[in-house]
Amino acid sequence: MKIRYTFRLRPGADAERALMREEGRNRWVWNQAVAARRAGAPYTDAALTEAREEHPWLAEGSVVAQQQTLRDFRVAKQPHRKFRSKRSARPTLNFTRRGFAIKSQPSGPARLVIAKGIVLPVVWSRTLPSDPSSVRIYRDPIGHWWASFVVERPHTPSPVPESASIGIDWGVAQIATTTNPQYDLPHPRLSRKHAAQLAAAQRRMARRKPAPGKPASHGYQQAKHQAAKIHEHVRNARREVARSWAARVARDHTSIAVEDFRPGFLSQSTMARVSADAGIGIAKRTIIEYAEREGRQLKLIKPAYTTMDCSACGTRAKTQLSLSQRVYVCEACGATLGRDLNAARNILARAGFDPAGADAVDGVANHPVDLSRAEPEISRPRRGEESSNRSTPSIITAGAQRVSRSSRTRSHPCT
Repeated sequence: MKIRYTFRLRPGADAERALMREEGRNRWVWNQAVAARRAGAPYTDAALTEAREEHPWLAEGSVVAQQQTLRDFRVAKQPHRKFRSKRSARPTLNFTRRGFAIKSQPSGPARLVIAKGIVLPVVWSRTLPSDPSSVRIYRDPIGHWWASFVVERPHTPSPVPESASIGIDWGVAQIATTTNPQYDLPHPRLSRKHAAQLAAAQRRMARRKPAPGKPASHGYQQAKHQAAKIHEHVRNARREVARSWAARVARDHTSIAVEDFRPGFLSQSTMARVSADAGIGIAKRTIIEYAEREGRQLKLIKPAYTTMDCSACGTRAKTQLSLSQRVYVCEACGATLGRDLNAARNILARAGFDPAGADAVDGVANHPVDLSRAEPEISRPRRGEESSNRSTPSIITAGAQRVSRSSRTRSHPCT
């Protein structure tokens, strides 16, 4: 199977200037393709050849990278087919096999040599399993350069029991709740840990923000770089959490049922910041990627009614459930369990996988509710309610309308 291996690059000043010049030529080719597409005529390879003959500065660049830029434009989706500016676009160069080489050195590690003789030192943190077929060179928001190689890696799936299956339900207070509590993914709260540092950097940026039309000061650039470093650190930590969890789930299960959750609607709610920090999208993409690597069977299940249906008898609650209701109680069979655990078991059942070994899905009616797995309420308490009510899980009752505990104990104002 094909997989990417990414390594840090440490180009010198001359090599970095050469990379930026190559990026400028590729950006010009991309913008020409955008203009031609808007005019109704595609920008072909023949047009690129004519442009290289007309502009000597364009011919000084690598034709491999420029042709790859055109191929990337043709396969790009419509929202991404827009002009790239020098300020906002991140430098990215793509080379096929004839556009780069890995050359060993008499002393020291091998170096990456791309078209036009640009030599790039590589921090080889691991060995490539095979010769790479292509490489992508890019710069991240904090100014670090990276090389991402596409290689063919033979892989033998890890042996697991045939009945090993798992259902995954996404959430906010807990990123992933599974049918087996050993594989739950708690919310790491990474942004909260660095909120003070990020706020300080953003305040420095606000104080040093340049006037319109004037260049940014050195202090503004420093504050901007510091904020970008914090964002990048949180992003990398979030990816590492998702990767370690997804690798463990894919290694130990042959069948994986995943909620096809799309967290876009949460951006308009009061949980926008918490949901963004959770990184549900990253975790979902990562589990799909690792399941494909391990050769596992994975199904995406629509989330409709997974929370309202009882995973033991199938009874559906008559009213829509709010996010503050964390415990599910079925009036028909008496099953009592966490809201997200109930949804995870429904997702596994809808996928049609064998539930054996999935934390005893059968017979959950006699399971006592585990309040340690029930997430706390996310919404704020109403005025006049005790603050202790926020940590008390609400009860979901299938077939009956929920009555909050606070409303049961509060007396009528006229009595």
